[in-house]
This record gives sequence, structure tokens and C-alpha cells, in this order.
Amino acid sequence: MARLKAEAPLIHPGCEITGSTFGAYVEIGAGSRVANSAVGDYSYCDRTCDIANAQIGKFANIASCVRIGATDHPMEKASQHHFLYRSASYWEDAEDDADWFARRAGRMARIGHDTWIGHGAMIKPEVTVGDGAVVASGAIVTKDVAPYTIVGGNTARVIRRRYPEAVAGQMLNLAWWDWEHDALRAALPDFRQLRAEEFLEKYA
Repeated sequence: MARLKAEAPLIHPGCEITGSTFGAYVEIGAGSRVANSAVGDYSYCDRTCDIANAQIGKFANIASCVRIGATDHPMEKASQHHFLYRSASYWEDAEDDADWFARRAGRMARIGHDTWIGHGAMIKPEVTVGDGAVVASGAIVTKDVAPYTIVGGNTARVIRRRYPEAVAGQMLNLAWWDWEHDALRAALPDFRQLRAEEFLEKYA
């Protein structure tokens, strides 16, 4: 695995990046597309992800083939085909529908800190996945996911809590994802060895 850097993201071959920003120690897997999005420190996505109109927190773990901010079509119109808004691709005298693209860009999906988005999952626009949450492989998420909650299925439903409510609350208050890089390194043995409750006893 390549050594990651604070100064610039590691973007693997074949990626398409437009209008996006990246924090420190970020990795974008091969063949992925990231558009109109912000990716927080230490977050990564594996191969062939499609991320559009999204705000992604720190330490997000995004598996391969994930779609975040999946775009919609104008089903209420006479046609739902994209010639309605990508019109310049079809006629020399037609312009693209700028208002449509502006509305689409404003419908942001939000992925919290220390989240895990499983292989092939889809997160719809305007959905918030809370801090510490887990989205199972293949899930289609159409509603907000509470912090430290595990969801799965089509459409996604709650499977269980990742931690008991009191522990989840303490983790949110601890907000270890905001620690400095050196502090994370110092605590690395405890991150590896301690269960959440034990970690909180030492650091909360």
C-alpha cells in the first residue's frame, strides 16, 4: 500500500475529478469519479466509486462500486431522458438546462466521520449518514441514518446499533476524528487493542 500524504490526495489511475476538494491523507481508488464534492481527512474510497454532490467527513471507509449522491431524472415531465437538460449534446442551437444542474448540485448527500459504506451500496441525494454508522453491502439508502447505526437492504432498514446508546453518545462527544495526527499515532496501540468502552475509559 502506498504511503499517503497530508499535502495531496493519492488519486489512482483512471479517475475523473471535477469541482472537488480533498483533505489530508485521502485516497481515491482507480476508475472512480468524484464531482462537486468535499472529502475529509483520512477518508478513502476503493475502486470504481461514483461520488457526486457529497460532503464526506473524516475517516470514511468507502468500499468499491459505491454510489453516493445518485442523480435523478425528471420523471414528472413528458420524457425523463437527459436530452431535456443535456440539450447541447443533441442540437447546435440548444443550451443545457443550467437550472436543472444547479438544483441537482444543491441536493447534497452527507457522510459522517468514521463511517463504513459497504461494497455496491447507493446513497441517495439529500441523505445524511451519521458519524460512526455502517451501511451494508448492496444497501440502497433513501433516508437518514442515525449515528452509530448499522443499516442494510433495499431499501435500507436498521439492523442494529453499533454501540449501546450511551457509548455512542460518549464517542460523539470524544470526537477522536478531530485529534491531531501525532495524537492519533500515540493512541494507535489503544485503537488496535481496546474495545470502545475501554477506549472511552482511558480517553473520554
